[in-house]
Amino acid sequence: MSDDFRSGFVALIGRPNVGKSTLLNRLVGQKVAITSPVAQTTRNRLRGILTLPQGQIILVDTPGIHKPHHRLGEILVQNAQGVVKSVDVVLFLVDGSQPAGGGDQFIADWLATQKTPVLIGMNKWDACPRHQAAAITQSYQQLLPNAPVLAFSALTGEGIPELQEQLLQMLPPGPCYYPPDMVTDQPERFIMAELIREQILHLTREEVPHSVAVTIDQVEELPHITRIFATIIVERPSQKAIIIGHQGQMLKTIGSRARAEMQKLVDGPVYLELFVKVEPKWRETPHLLRDLGYRPEP
Repeated sequence: MSDDFRSGFVALIGRPNVGKSTLLNRLVGQKVAITSPVAQTTRNRLRGILTLPQGQIILVDTPGIHKPHHRLGEILVQNAQGVVKSVDVVLFLVDGSQPAGGGDQFIADWLATQKTPVLIGMNKWDACPRHQAAAITQSYQQLLPNAPVLAFSALTGEGIPELQEQLLQMLPPGPCYYPPDMVTDQPERFIMAELIREQILHLTREEVPHSVAVTIDQVEELPHITRIFATIIVERPSQKAIIIGHQGQMLKTIGSRARAEMQKLVDGPVYLELFVKVEPKWRETPHLLRDLGYRPEP
């Protein structure tokens, strides 16, 4: 390792749906975070690890910062804000296809009170109308005049090498914290649960997504197959009916799609069995939030 090797932690902060999880997957080169058109998809603090010859960037994905509507939402926003105090750099991700809005201003005002260096990342640059590019860029530069601004697209990969280089330059000299071939520090069971939740987010109506949690109850690693048993938790019987679907068809579709993704994760055949359970108001119940892994970070 050379003397100028740089390493450190970078928090991905931004409004819901600006592409944080898509960017995380793009940077580490494979899927470690679930993506969805539904806002506030990310719930747990997720680390993605990018190791380059000249340094190691440890990316901390956070839930989109928004006005919380329940105890779970309060914990998520509180944790996202807590991350900023413990990292080396903040990558403030914005939607570069449109001008800065009130939500961006809210986050920028808060970041201005913090000591952590900030890089403004204008994602979705491939969708930016070229005749508006200068005005849109200026709208973000005005949010934090001292922060550098970089445009790129997590979807196409345009500008990603420049983003990596800029982040490395902002990190201090340091060690290789994780083995070079490691892309996330999350346990396999967490990723499995997220892959199931991702399919629910894609396949179900608006009533369901934010009311869903997934637990992995058992994983049996047999010589020729991995057997996984998981429970989908919802808040109301009507949501359970939606998840199961007519003659169990929705649950079968969720299971088959999640299984296909899990087979990439474990590199082999998977048997997946799903159960659905109703836990009224789990998002408001402290002991259920704790049991499901949602607790305020220290």
